[in-house]
Amino acid sequence: MSAGRIGELLGLQHPIIQGPFGGGLSTVALAAAVSEAGGLGSYGAHIMAPDAITEVVGKLRAATARPFAVNLWVPQEGERFSFHASELAQNAERLRPYAAELALETSASAPEHPAFDDQVDALLAAAPPVISFVMGVPPVRVVEEARRRGIVLFGTATTVDEAVALEAAGVDVVVASGSDAGGHRGAFLRPVTESLVGTFSLVPQVADAVAVPVVAAGGIADARGVTAALALGADAVQVGTGFLATEESGAPAVHKRALHSAEARTTVLTRLYSGRPARGIPNRFVREMAAHEEAVAPYPLQSLLMQPVRAAAAAQNRPDLAALWAGQSAPLTRPALTAKAYLATLTGQSPTPGTS
Repeated sequence: MSAGRIGELLGLQHPIIQGPFGGGLSTVALAAAVSEAGGLGSYGAHIMAPDAITEVVGKLRAATARPFAVNLWVPQEGERFSFHASELAQNAERLRPYAAELALETSASAPEHPAFDDQVDALLAAAPPVISFVMGVPPVRVVEEARRRGIVLFGTATTVDEAVALEAAGVDVVVASGSDAGGHRGAFLRPVTESLVGTFSLVPQVADAVAVPVVAAGGIADARGVTAALALGADAVQVGTGFLATEESGAPAVHKRALHSAEARTTVLTRLYSGRPARGIPNRFVREMAAHEEAVAPYPLQSLLMQPVRAAAAAQNRPDLAALWAGQSAPLTRPALTAKAYLATLTGQSPTPGTS
């Protein structure tokens, strides 16, 4: 299976990109394993402080000599990244029963999210081989500095119009992210509800609309999906949920088990865990809080409020409260495989004995 234009651009052996995970689900071990196996490993850094971003790029360089990507979220209009304690108290109240159930102490201080400008400056200075963006078009200064430093830029589109805007802004690769993808939806030109295009409808339209390489993302979890995406005009595929299930990922055991459960046949979009729509497996928390979908705090405040709940639920083996991000092809993922072995299955090979 040829890596095509993506292979020529980055020196990859396989047209396989590991989707970046935020919220502690990314690991250096996973990204490095995928890159060492001939794909492109990725690390999600959108909640990381600048110093931590510098450190993780150094660790990735030490772990692999091959290309890897680090991902950031572009802020959307109107988003704030610092909050008053009164906002914290008001929005934390509806979470109080769940916090009590998990024996969490209530914090009186307002959490803060790292500023995007500080994050991206640290990332540009660290100069990873690839920087990928979701949620918007990277600023002009970022594109110019990345080009000066020889950094390849990926931009993520959920519609054809977004893909065209990203190409016009100067990104080197467009990731066409279909609505079947797990995790957060990255729509930025229109509301998410008007940007829910399935992967295999989106990919050929984007391939026709832009000249840069196109990566298909969303609902691809086995070799059949890879073959179909390439046949529709994609130069490579990005796989998230499948790599989330591998041994090296940072997903807690309760999350990995859920990916292979009967419940994974159903996924929903919910704002409850972060303030932005994201696809995951519905559980007790999602169903009980459904009436509050539109009332919860916006991103990133809701995300900051939910981080202790998510961490405690994972640690306490509570699938009823944990954030169980998953794409619509979660039932096609392979349990208990290493990243290298799983990548082999995506290219139509059998896992090497001893790697499962």
